[in-house]
Amino acid sequence: MGALVLGGLAMGSVTTFANAQDWVPSRYGADDRMGAANNLSADGVLAASQLITTGKVYSLGIDTEEGAPAYGGRTYDIDIVASGANVEVGTDVVTSNDERVTTSFGIGSQVDGLGHLGIGNQYYNGLTAAEIVRDDGLAELGIESIPPIVTRGVLLDMTRHLGVAMVPEGTAFNRAEIDAAARQQGVEIRHGDVVLFHTGWMQLLGVDNERYISAQPGVGVAGAEYLAGLGVVAIGADTPALEVIPFENPQRAFAVHQTLLAKQGVYILESMNTAELAGDGVQEFMFVLGQPKFKGAVQVVVNPIAIK
Repeated sequence: MGALVLGGLAMGSVTTFANAQDWVPSRYGADDRMGAANNLSADGVLAASQLITTGKVYSLGIDTEEGAPAYGGRTYDIDIVASGANVEVGTDVVTSNDERVTTSFGIGSQVDGLGHLGIGNQYYNGLTAAEIVRDDGLAELGIESIPPIVTRGVLLDMTRHLGVAMVPEGTAFNRAEIDAAARQQGVEIRHGDVVLFHTGWMQLLGVDNERYISAQPGVGVAGAEYLAGLGVVAIGADTPALEVIPFENPQRAFAVHQTLLAKQGVYILESMNTAELAGDGVQEFMFVLGQPKFKGAVQVVVNPIAIK
């Protein structure tokens, strides 16, 4: 399936196979708008701080640049304006640059908010498109509503688990695969965690962008439900869509996004640069994310930090 086709599905409506009565109200209450961020706690921050043993800091974001592979015709364009402008202030001359950016926030490393993708025109906690979607941004579930995320992070290195340099496209991670990888690495996934998958897929970025964006290994629906049931806050990977593509069920598009965002309130982290973490054998760490607060945005470019 080509990138443009995938993008069209991601941006448009998706046929639903589940009635809203199956997942509304949220486990966090009928009025909740934070989703799994409710699982964050001060105790979780303190526990995560105990994982810092070397002080090494890892950047999990990649560069957002013109020509980067993206779904649905999304683009990023930047222009420098007032280039080298000189302003005389007394005896001083102030030289400055400014920029103008035209972009979608769904390019490169990003967090998907709970208003990004729904089921049959319903989003997290049953909020309808008519209730929240405005031309000038989401009235509710905007990216600005995500609180700072500081918690324990867990990396599941699926290349190590499967003994490959890069996990093939179409490989699904469901409960059996997740549990087996965690056992092999000797880690436990806990309430309040952020879970990241390393697949090696980012090796294709800039080498074969069409393959990188068109298909990928990733989380399956059962795996998404399993991790959500454990109480994780967010799930991410070094892939552009997190979930396995081709889809497990050809009749359901982006069912993992639907499961995590709409049904479970779990945030999605895409295109995470996990290579250095995996290369150093880091399995658990302090995870830190303070996203830009663009009011009403459905997703946003981020650079999460892992500290070991």
